[in-house]
Parts: sequence; structure tokens; C-alpha cells
Amino acid sequence: MERSAPQQTAWTVSDGRAGNARQARALAAAMGLAARDWNLAPKAPWHWFAPRRLPGARRAFGVTFAEALHSPPALAIGCGRQAALATRLLRARGTRVVQVLDPRIATSHWDVVVAPSHDGLHGDNVVSLLGSLHPVDDAWLAQARATFAVLGTLPRPRVAMLVGGPTRHARWDEAALARWVRELEAVVVDEGGSLLLCGSRRTPPALRTRLRGAMPSVPGVRWFDAADGDNPYAGALAWADRIACTPDSVNMLSEACATWAPVFVADPDSARGRVGGFMQALRARDRIRPLDARMDRFEVEPLRETARVAAEVARRLGLT
Repeated sequence: MERSAPQQTAWTVSDGRAGNARQARALAAAMGLAARDWNLAPKAPWHWFAPRRLPGARRAFGVTFAEALHSPPALAIGCGRQAALATRLLRARGTRVVQVLDPRIATSHWDVVVAPSHDGLHGDNVVSLLGSLHPVDDAWLAQARATFAVLGTLPRPRVAMLVGGPTRHARWDEAALARWVRELEAVVVDEGGSLLLCGSRRTPPALRTRLRGAMPSVPGVRWFDAADGDNPYAGALAWADRIACTPDSVNMLSEACATWAPVFVADPDSARGRVGGFMQALRARDRIRPLDARMDRFEVEPLRETARVAAEVARRLGLT
């Protein structure tokens, strides 16, 4: 589905977490919708039971949202369990609602539910996708190259390293990280390339300190927070010849796999649960390979599900 100029304003609703907000906004943009973004955090007791509707749920998100419910939009897109309560409230006011991610209760409470296939969610109103929603496509990459043109002056091959943080589904520690850095360094130094290292808010402070000093003789950038300057993440994706990722984030891996660069995942077999299922699906497509000290190049096809999902959601809502 080609992007068009926004024709109407929808609401996007999330708990403010970067991954959730990004998915809701990406779907709205791919559907050609302007968006008003709501970052909502329900109070207790609604927070504990969302998206189930307890008495007084209209007040769960505070006075501003409660008053806004009197003038609801035609369409709202929510992402995450907390946002699912808000989209339920909006639907009761006549809004067509799309919920992203498994709401953990019957999908019939929403018009359309968009869920990753590794969640195993099925239903007449469910649209499945491989990975997560995001804005990365050729136009996005071209804009990122223009914005971060300075990265294009670094020696090739440019290797991006995307670092998240340990989770219960992907446990790793400083020793594992040190091994991954050694493998990556062997490639970059041998080929005379550069390093585009991007951490996240989930990267533990001790690991940030270690990574800031990684490969001191290798040119490039190391970024973890605002103290390091502007976030070069988009430019790293756009300019990378190869990408290495830690094995903990579906969102991060989905965006890496939407580029034209081969993607290498550190210890992919260590991932469990839904993250592990996503990893297996990518390996079956030969879209990712395990990180090693060679990182041999391989041909790839970008994984881009957002446009397809946007077209399907629009069709189901009768917007096409």
C-alpha cells in the first residue's frame, strides 16, 4: 500500500514505551492518516486489570482523556495492554478501533487486532504479521541517509551494532557481550571498516560503560543516550553494510531486517518464547544468520510487513 497525504486524523494510543508508540504511529502513517498521539498510563486499580473494564474505567487515564472521550475520533490505533483499555473505551463511544499486540482477552472487543504470528493469536478479526510494525522502507532509509550524511563518509564496510538489554526471554551478560564484541572487532579491523554502535534505554549502565570504550582504534560512532549527541540509529540502519543485533528485541530486529543489509544475531538460539519463535522464522527465511568472527555476506530481501498490514486493516475497515 503506497503512502498518501494524510486525509483524516486518527488517535494513536500507547503507554509511551518507545516500541509501542512507534508501532501505533507507523500503522497510522502507512494508512495515510494524520495522528494525534496519546501516551496514557492508567491509575490503579485499572492499571492492574487492563484491558478489562472495571467500574469507573472512564476515569482510568485522568481528567483530560475522560473529557476527550466526549469528542472521540472516527478511528483510533492502540498498542499494548494498557492502551487496549483506552481503545475499548473509545469503541464504546463509536470509534472504530485497531489494537496492536495480543490484548490477552477476546479480540471481539476491537474491530481489528494486529498481532505478530509468534503470538499464535487467531480470529476472524485478527491480522497477523511477521515481527512488528515500523516505518522503515526505502523512503525512510533515503531520508535517514540525508539526515546523517556524515555517516556515509566513514570507511566501508560500515558495520552497525544494535544493542538492547537482557530479558527473561533472552538472557545474556557482560561475558557474552565481550565475546560478541571480539567477534565483531575481528571483522571490522580485518576489513578496515567502521563501527556504528547504538544502544537503547534497556542497555544496563555497566554495559554502556564497557561499550563506550569498545574498539577504540576503530572509527565510527557510539551512542547510548543524549549525552552522546543526536541519536544516529536511523542513520546506522541506512548506512550499514552489515548489521549485528543482540537477541532480545523483536522491534529492533524487525527494523534491522527491513533494510537491505545482511543481519547477524548474537547467539540466536539463546532466545526463548515469542522472541525465539520470531528468530526461528527469520532463520527459516535466511534473513538472519548467527554472529561470528567472519560475518560472511549473503543476499537478502527486506522484511517489510507494515505496508501489507496497513492495506489489510484499511480493507477490513472499509477505508479503501
